Amino acid sequence: MSSSSTSSGEGERESVVKKKKEGLGWMEWVRGWFYLAYEMMFQRIMASHLHNPMHLPPLNDITCIVTGSTSGIGLQIARQLAESGAHVVMAVRNPKAANELIQKWQEEWSGMGLPLNIEVMELNLLSLDSVAKFAEAWNARSGPLHVLINNAGIFSIGEPQKFSKDGYEEHMQVNHLAPALLSILLLPSLIRGSPSRIINVNSIMHHVGFVDTEDMNVVSGKRKYTSLVGYSSSKLAEVMFSSVLHKRLPAEAGINVLCVSPGIVQTNVARDLPKIVQAAYHLIPYFILSPQEGSRSALFAATDPQIPEYCDMLKADEWPVCAFISQDCRPTNPSEEAHNVETSYKVWEKTLEMIGLSSDAVERLVEGEEVKCRYGVHQQ
Repeated sequence: MSSSSTSSGEGERESVVKKKKEGLGWMEWVRGWFYLAYEMMFQRIMASHLHNPMHLPPLNDITCIVTGSTSGIGLQIARQLAESGAHVVMAVRNPKAANELIQKWQEEWSGMGLPLNIEVMELNLLSLDSVAKFAEAWNARSGPLHVLINNAGIFSIGEPQKFSKDGYEEHMQVNHLAPALLSILLLPSLIRGSPSRIINVNSIMHHVGFVDTEDMNVVSGKRKYTSLVGYSSSKLAEVMFSSVLHKRLPAEAGINVLCVSPGIVQTNVARDLPKIVQAAYHLIPYFILSPQEGSRSALFAATDPQIPEYCDMLKADEWPVCAFISQDCRPTNPSEEAHNVETSYKVWEKTLEMIGLSSDAVERLVEGEEVKCRYGVHQQ
């Protein structure tokens, strides 16, 4: 064979290798949907060993921020943490609703111990300015933060594509970009609370997600936008970003990053479902978890004493993904696509660009330096 034909063959092979992946392969897609169906059918059986509500250790001297805590899983997380003695900050879009909940909980808790240590701070994840201002206000207290639970999320089923005032597709902003910005900007407080944890309430729907880092808003036309595409892509992006953040944080920072799946849960999302799907929800209540049951994986990740050791082991083994806890409170593996290290780093870089942070923001915050963000009070 001539040298020219050899070099031609090598060039062809290189072009194949470098060909950009534009979606999940059909095998990955089928595997993802099979996993979802399996989870729905057997999640209650797999979690049958768990108590409901979950037994938590005393959490006095622990401070937790919980986003989206006025309904569903977040409401259960906030209340159970507070009843176990934690100082809970409800980071919510509707402070009035949160304060009404606190008043109700205090009345129901009266006589059972010290008053619940809960407060409310306003946070709107559809505004990156709001996220940055929240972090600035919290960090200004110069106190410790032990647990950040990024619970708030949206799944606008069947609705047309919408964009935030920041210009980002709403699922991507609420489910990924805003929690990513919040997590990084709160690093100074998390370091003061070390050993601390960042817990991202994810979804098994990330198994059917795909992230195109050149089209995070799904506007290029290469993929047809649906609410399912928006939601599953945002949840996969969150896992990928969390995996890189887990690796970038040095051991001395004492911060562990985890994702958890609550399972398939009866929450406010159901009211946006098509009527036929809502009917299915009512026909198969045995298979669908309640919000209280769905809160268990996040509560486990926030309080189990073996979590730091497990996260450290994954980091030492150079495992490609962060810790992922399933709805039965056992470690599990996120999707095959989540293991794509190259794409994960592209998601990391693109996310930092979109949320207005420099590529070395994490390292500088860990070193105790100030970092500028294009959002919030101290804008560039």
